[in-house]
Amino acid sequence: MAMKRVAASALRAFTSSGNSTSSLLTRHLHASPGSKKIVGVFYDAKEYAAKNPNFLGCTENALAIRQWLESQGHQYIVTSDKEGPYCAYVTAERIKKAKNLQLLLTAGIGSDHVDLKAAADAGLTVAEVTGSNVVSVAEDELMRILILVRNFVPGHHQVITGDWNVAGIAYRAYDLEGKTVGTVGAGRIGRLLLQRLKPFNCNLLYHDRLKMDPELENQIGAKFEEDLDKMLPKCDIIVINMPLTEKTRGMFNKDRIAKLKKGVLIVNNARAAIMDTQAVVDGCSSGQIGGYSGDVWNPQPAPKDHPWRYMPNQAMTPHISGTTIDAQIRYAAGVKDMLDRYFKGEDFPPQHYIVKDGELASQYR
Repeated sequence: MAMKRVAASALRAFTSSGNSTSSLLTRHLHASPGSKKIVGVFYDAKEYAAKNPNFLGCTENALAIRQWLESQGHQYIVTSDKEGPYCAYVTAERIKKAKNLQLLLTAGIGSDHVDLKAAADAGLTVAEVTGSNVVSVAEDELMRILILVRNFVPGHHQVITGDWNVAGIAYRAYDLEGKTVGTVGAGRIGRLLLQRLKPFNCNLLYHDRLKMDPELENQIGAKFEEDLDKMLPKCDIIVINMPLTEKTRGMFNKDRIAKLKKGVLIVNNARAAIMDTQAVVDGCSSGQIGGYSGDVWNPQPAPKDHPWRYMPNQAMTPHISGTTIDAQIRYAAGVKDMLDRYFKGEDFPPQHYIVKDGELASQYR
């Protein structure tokens, strides 16, 4: 994004061969011999880059792999250009022009910045450092649930502005215990969230393409809901934990939001385009949505006039949930390991593939 920032969960490392190939359809899963050109797309940390030696996910520190790459004869280009006419978002048009492109890596999870169908058709490999920031995102989701349930934000604002009005906070502050929490999607992040919610004695529900293993489901204490539209009205709190696909884009529109329990709280650290932007604003303004929190926006970075900045009862932040220092250490190590495997002609762990041999991973179909 040319606005000089990117969330770690959407950070990319693009690898292309130094030698021209005759056809996009003849690209190989493993690296061809010779020096490679690797393009890493990060946000600019500026003065913050020097404040922590483990702040790796920025242009200044660039995953701390430059010396390793250059010692092997590879070229490492780092940029923060991620939006606009010169962005590094991988569209079908860019794939067609990038004759040498072979591999696209996401440091973290979420590959909707890539036209996956075009990548599959072109024979590219798309992969993620699966699991590198799932704990970070799940913890952030739990934090946001508590912030909304306890009506924390207005109280914090009172401290900043010099006010003291307990009634202005307490009239809509609740306990988490006993509430029904439903996650739409129960992959790695969704399961971790459910595990962390268990001690709060909530009624836990989940909807997913796949049912959990019965032993794990019993351990967590969550109930599978096959029908999403039957689950949603039961929920006091809804958490979005699914990828953005053509099927999920705009899933939470005006009609679906109208069918939710009045005053429902929604947490979305997945992708903003899963929600209808204006429907969320209208829901928060009318009270149909009692509170909305997340770190994902459409578009990103959010313009200054984005309506989610100004709608009532929101607890929004920039895209930060997956970019803790601990997550940066994990995904930096993951990127290095995957590049090393690629250079050696070795496969990645199966769970890391999003596109392989022209096939999309099941969650993106």
